[in-house]
Amino acid sequence: MTSQTDPAITIDLPLTREDPDLLKREITRGLLANPKTLPSKLFYDERGSTLFEQICELPEYYQTRTEHQLLTRWADEIVSISEAEELVELGSGAATKTRVLLDAMANVNQLHYFVPFDVDETIVRRVSEELVREYPGLHIHGVVGDFLVHLEHIPEGGKRLVVILGGTIGNLPALAAHEFLSSVNSEMAPGDYFLLGVQLITDRNRLEAAYNDQQGITAKFNKNIIRVLHNQFGSQSDSESFDHVARYNEADHRIEMWLCSREDQTLGIQDLDLTVHLKQGEEIRTEISTKYDRPLAEELLASSGFALVKWYSDPDSLIGLALAKKP
Repeated sequence: MTSQTDPAITIDLPLTREDPDLLKREITRGLLANPKTLPSKLFYDERGSTLFEQICELPEYYQTRTEHQLLTRWADEIVSISEAEELVELGSGAATKTRVLLDAMANVNQLHYFVPFDVDETIVRRVSEELVREYPGLHIHGVVGDFLVHLEHIPEGGKRLVVILGGTIGNLPALAAHEFLSSVNSEMAPGDYFLLGVQLITDRNRLEAAYNDQQGITAKFNKNIIRVLHNQFGSQSDSESFDHVARYNEADHRIEMWLCSREDQTLGIQDLDLTVHLKQGEEIRTEISTKYDRPLAEELLASSGFALVKWYSDPDSLIGLALAKKP
């Protein structure tokens, strides 16, 4: 654990203490699988995090602004019901929407602690420094880690509201989502509250447009995973030898992002001692984004040990916020 110079900030770094071979093995398994995959956590170096912030501002990407509007409408009620004094955000990123909840907590003198949990150390430190300036008296315990692995690093506290926003849960297949939320539940105390943001099933054209923006920012974000492979693992491949592909899988109600090889090529990764041959048109899946409806979200929460308290959605049924409680 390391502390910043500001005594109000503590940063825990379990990711830097993790066995580096774990990620190498995950990458190797994915590239040798059928279909080939890469772990989406590789998106989020400093450049990838910046690109994702830009995606959230795109006109096609309705998800962020719609969820922000929902939070703005219902934050006071969520804080009142939960009576939370500590906010824990898994996959916190730039914490843009989180400020709505922080404001609501501060307005009723309930804001004492914030735990931003993210894989990108740079962004955790930046957000922590910003928030202690914006909210005098706030104490921050940041965790730089993979929330599928490092949940035990969430500090114990008072009455907590744990949040996962941005449709992050949709990046996990169904079984993994259940196992993850069950793990979250096990780290919470009885009476703690949980706020889950889900992206709802809607028109296919609207969904695919959100991941194929005209400015090409999502394409840059997707291809950044090849750049990270080069910078961190010695890959010899060029990101421009791939095309960005995003399409909706109706059967599994999810968007899938792929990198399509523009030519026959060899993906050599020096640090993994791995060589992968790709044919022209062959694809590597880099991310899934599962879409839910209310029954699916309720079933996921119930099977993971949560009791649904309130359900919030926008008039167009694009985003859902499920407020649940650990009994």
